[in-house]
Amino acid sequence: MNLHSIPRASERRPMSLMVKSRVRSRVVFVDLIDISEGGCKIRAKAGFAEVGDRVTMKVNGINAPLGTIAWIEGQVAGVAFEGTIHPAVIDYLCDQQDDRDTGPRLRRIV
Repeated sequence: MNLHSIPRASERRPMSLMVKSRVRSRVVFVDLIDISEGGCKIRAKAGFAEVGDRVTMKVNGINAPLGTIAWIEGQVAGVAFEGTIHPAVIDYLCDQQDDRDTGPRLRRIV
């Protein structure tokens, strides 16, 4: 079984967000790549964690459920949450990202 054949219980939603997390009691800043009700994919410096390490994360001010590193491939890792994130919370986080991406733009007035 490879990483791409792992069945998913819920849809992954793409994200692009720097998140403050804790691994082995150390603060680690990670890039949140995607999120679902049961877990997420993150990117950080190689060696930041090992499979089985516990992870806590705060995403846009919202505490994600406690997680465990399920797999690591280079700088990318999968986190399996011990609980789940409500779908409405995921919608909110994605909407917040969309608002940031399409926020006010400066334009030149001639």
